[in-house]
Amino acid sequence: MSAAGSLLAVIPAAAVLLLIVAAMPREAGAVAPLRLAVVRAVLLSGAYAVLVVEVLGASHALTRGAFTVAWLLLLVAAAAAVGLRWRRATRPGQPSAAAPVPVSAAPAVSTAPQPVPVGAVASGGGPEVSAPAAAERGEPGPAPIRAARGFADLRAAAVEAWRTARPGERLLAGTVGGLVLVELLVALLAEPNNFDSQTYHLPKVEHWVAQGDLDFWPTAIHRQVTIPPGAEYLLLHLRLLTGGDHLHNLVQWAAGVVCLLVAARITAQLGGGRRAQLLTAFVLATTPMVVLQATSTQTDLVCAAWVACAATLTLDGLSRRTGWGTLLGLGAATGLTAVTKTSGLIAVGPLLVLWGLAQLRLARADRSALAGPTAPGGGRRAWPVGGLARTVGGSVLILVVAAVVVGPFLARVTAEFGHPLGPPRLRESIPMERHDPASIVVNALRIGHTAFDTPLAPLRRAGAEAIISGAEAIGVDPQDRAITFGRELFPEPAWYPDEDRVAFPLAGALAVIGAVIALARPRRITPERAGSLRAYAVVMLTAVLLHTAMIKWQPWGNRLLLYAVVLATPLAGLWLDALLRNRAGGRRTVATVAAVTVLATSALAGVLALSYGFPRRLVGAGSVFTTSDWDTRFLRRPQWADEFRWAATVVQDSGARRIGLVQQNDNWEYPWWLLLRQPDGGSPDLLALQSVLPERPPADPASVDAIVCTGNKAACAKLVPAGWRLEFRSYVGYALPPGR
Repeated sequence: MSAAGSLLAVIPAAAVLLLIVAAMPREAGAVAPLRLAVVRAVLLSGAYAVLVVEVLGASHALTRGAFTVAWLLLLVAAAAAVGLRWRRATRPGQPSAAAPVPVSAAPAVSTAPQPVPVGAVASGGGPEVSAPAAAERGEPGPAPIRAARGFADLRAAAVEAWRTARPGERLLAGTVGGLVLVELLVALLAEPNNFDSQTYHLPKVEHWVAQGDLDFWPTAIHRQVTIPPGAEYLLLHLRLLTGGDHLHNLVQWAAGVVCLLVAARITAQLGGGRRAQLLTAFVLATTPMVVLQATSTQTDLVCAAWVACAATLTLDGLSRRTGWGTLLGLGAATGLTAVTKTSGLIAVGPLLVLWGLAQLRLARADRSALAGPTAPGGGRRAWPVGGLARTVGGSVLILVVAAVVVGPFLARVTAEFGHPLGPPRLRESIPMERHDPASIVVNALRIGHTAFDTPLAPLRRAGAEAIISGAEAIGVDPQDRAITFGRELFPEPAWYPDEDRVAFPLAGALAVIGAVIALARPRRITPERAGSLRAYAVVMLTAVLLHTAMIKWQPWGNRLLLYAVVLATPLAGLWLDALLRNRAGGRRTVATVAAVTVLATSALAGVLALSYGFPRRLVGAGSVFTTSDWDTRFLRRPQWADEFRWAATVVQDSGARRIGLVQQNDNWEYPWWLLLRQPDGGSPDLLALQSVLPERPPADPASVDAIVCTGNKAACAKLVPAGWRLEFRSYVGYALPPGR
């Protein structure tokens, strides 16, 4: 990465920071206002980033200069918004940013249906509670709330929060912060080496850079053009600004930070105090799947972040009428989820339904408060027409904004394949093809078995055998292709800390317990927000049931569930907090010991995943400190590293310019883009000699100067023109015409 690239990469970061300041809520009593500002800023910048790619792609202007100008415009706009906000805050007659608002002036928490904002503590924490309630929770009382904040106020609030925190809370916060910082170090040191990224995530970015637009291209790997590209759009910004992939891992790392912040805010919205929020962040931060993906170029944490943003904005709509800004935010979150990973819509859909029902309930409460217990005709009015129209209009606005974000990609897919969800092979490979109750039950049991896998092999075998026997007893083949991805076979071990498949038994078990208690006895967890807690748990249960009814089992299915893990963790944090709070005497001691044991085990799992996880680790063979950049890229398949270099060196030495590609659907393409770059750093001229896109024919092998192959020698030999020299090793080969 060049020095100029490093400086250009600072522009988006600075723009987002300024947007956070500009997006700080003005209304008194907003829950966790700083985290809400983060949600608003990331949604705005995420939608802006996607639309910049779409607009510049349609203009055939995917260049460093165009992207630099785009981010400078956002930076200037964000700075202007901050300046305008500052002038308004310091205008005579307006409260100063440093002027404290008495605690008594802040609204209290209410479970009634009136649109009353939930209070917030000055540290940006959970709902405001009285001093007795805080003492009962084992927390200090609420601090004064400020009307607005600058960076100095935020720093002072953070120092005060740390000063008043108990030792256990400091330990939780310190562990989370330490993990996040070490993950940042790994993300910066490690080269991108995710398997799918070598096949299609990063090659599609390189195709866009080489073309200068978003048009589809001939390829043997359909996922390069059919899988939603939202996360890759974000990578494209970094690729063009920096000229390389050295910062690519930071997209998922930033998404992981957003997930932690939003999950803690959701906990606050559901009535959790500071300890509950820290417990939520701790459980999520130590989940091995989160730890490993936070240093990766996968896309699951990015999807989970957008879904979590939709969830926290939805919860805001349970206690107050939704304004235009939040409607736009919900639309952006929905669109960003759809353009990143459509499976995330399984949760966004129920969340939007909950939002709509809550808005109708609030409208009805408003009308009842104004009109009294009866309507003018003497009968009770069921639904106010104005409230219904406003909710319907808001729903339409959400869908329109979402369509603006994801619509261009869907339009290209529809034009290419005649269907917005892509070709039949994509529509049939991942979604369930059977929906009878027996098949859904078997699929759910297999997904659960993989998600809760542990290193205890006897337990894994016993559970799998029980599921297989039960499936056969009810007439379902447990390996049926209609409910199983590809040619995979159940069961498959998933306990090992691998970014693509690692299980989450601790976080999952805690979330399940929290969900059960939230459904059955919500007042035992959070008396002030029992209704919201139960509604949220219902949404979570609905999302999980829909997921098991719509997505086939696969060995890598745990990462597809990551959005659900992020959303469910607040239930775990709330339950753990209630467990520590609601026991007395000897039972409290037992509960404390049990909770501490679970948390210590969770911390150990997170630390081990960060230290020894695959394919990026701190210690041992393959450590980011001792492994070369090139070998790091091939930790998944170390035997291929020298083969790619061997073939690329021969082809470059031949003077070839137009290079043909021969590969199969799951082969690695990205190394060719790195090894065959032009001397000036420009993209190589790579042309696919096979194509699964009917309207995009492949290049003629006779029209290229050389051919590089991966995968199968026989498949390569079929496309090599007569008289060419073909050399092939175990996985990689090349072919050159006579005289080269």
